Amino acid sequence: MTLVNALPPEFDRGVVTTVHQGDCHVSNAVDLTLSTVLGSCISACVRDTVANVGGMNHFLLAEQSGAAKDRYGASARYGAFAMEQLINKVLSQGSGRKSNLEIKVFGGGKINAALDDVGRKNIDFVHEFLAAEGYVSVSEDVGGNYARRVLFKPHSGRAFVKRLDNASGANVAREEIALAKRHVIIPAPITDIELF
Repeated sequence: MTLVNALPPEFDRGVVTTVHQGDCHVSNAVDLTLSTVLGSCISACVRDTVANVGGMNHFLLAEQSGAAKDRYGASARYGAFAMEQLINKVLSQGSGRKSNLEIKVFGGGKINAALDDVGRKNIDFVHEFLAAEGYVSVSEDVGGNYARRVLFKPHSGRAFVKRLDNASGANVAREEIALAKRHVIIPAPITDIELF
């Protein structure tokens, strides 16, 4: 007998690490699964296909500026930081070659009208970021009007997405609205460096 919501038999969860909003985890452990729940947020899963090192981030672009050259405002700098942090960690723990990277993108759902389709802005942002950096996602599950749980095996690159019911989506929406109301804090650039 097979359960409708069961994982495929070959997708053994092993040790599960939850990736929360603002987190970035990278590993080469064979038995590790990275897990997150997304509404409007985006998670990128990046893997070095040669070194079998991979990771996942989770970010929400919470504010938009009116400046034409700064389309997403301070939060885009946070999204760019989240993407660069993940890619750099995978490169430094892996082969160091951008050509070996495989990228998968998840999330960006419109799960609450109060979020002014932040999900669409997140999808646009991540596509523009990847294009500007010369990357293409090999697969993605983005958009829609539902929340999703994403499981990612950083060693093998396998990913599993489960679309969540309305009750779960409502919980995710409440959490994201609370996050969106807070200001995104961007680390200040280092301007004074002393070499010794």
